[in-house]
Amino acid sequence: MNPQFFKVAMETVVVTMPEQNIASFGTSVITYNMVTRPLYQALETDKRTDESVLRRGVVKAERPKIVTPHFLSRAPGFGEEAHKFAQEMIRRGQADDPGILYTYSNEPQDMEIISTRPEELAARIGRRIERESLTLEAVILGVDEMWDVSLMKFIFDLTNKSAPTNSADLMRSGRAIIDDGVPVDARLRVEEMIIQVRKGNLDPEILHQELEAWQLFDEYQDQFFQALKGRRLTF
Repeated sequence: MNPQFFKVAMETVVVTMPEQNIASFGTSVITYNMVTRPLYQALETDKRTDESVLRRGVVKAERPKIVTPHFLSRAPGFGEEAHKFAQEMIRRGQADDPGILYTYSNEPQDMEIISTRPEELAARIGRRIERESLTLEAVILGVDEMWDVSLMKFIFDLTNKSAPTNSADLMRSGRAIIDDGVPVDARLRVEEMIIQVRKGNLDPEILHQELEAWQLFDEYQDQFFQALKGRRLTF
C-alpha cells in the first residue's frame, strides 16, 4: 500500500457506522457525512476560528454477487493485477470456490464550511442520526486532501461488517451453490437480466458480457436472441 494511503486510512475514524448492513438481496443506499479539517488550516500559522468541511453524499451498494475465480479471470472491468490474482487461484485448484463481489458507486451531493471543530461537528451529526433512527447514515472523520481515500476506508469497514451476514443469507437461500462451475446466484441473475433486456431496461451488451464471462452464451443464446427480438424500447 502507498504509505500516504496507509497514513490516511490510519487517521480516518468512522464515528457513526450505519446500524443496518448492506442488503443481501437488493441495492443499499448509504448516506455519508464526511467531516474534515480544512487543508488551509494546516498550512496557516496564524490562529483562526476552528472550521470544518462537511461533505455529504451517498454510496450505492449493488446487490452482492456470488462469483468464482474462473468468472473473475474472464470478466471485463478488472485490471491486470486482478486477473493475475484470479489466475493464481485457478492454478491452486480454487477455480470454482465461491466468493462475494461488492460493487459500489459514489454520488457526492454538497459541501459546506462550518465554524465548528471537526470532532464536535461529527458528534453533533451522530446524535442527530441516533435521534432520528437513520440506520443507513454514517459519519466519518477523514483527511481533507484525500477525503475519497477516507471514504474508501469507510466502505472497506462497512463491507467487513456486512460480509458475514450477507454470506450466511446467500448460503441459506441456495444462491451460493455451485453447479458445473456456475453459482445458482449467477443463473438467477442472468434470468433477471434477460427479462430486463426484453423490457428495454438493460443494454444487451451487458447481458452478453455476463454470459461470456460465465461461458453460458451457448446455453442461453436462444433466450438472448428472443429477448432482443421482443425488446420494448422506450423513448
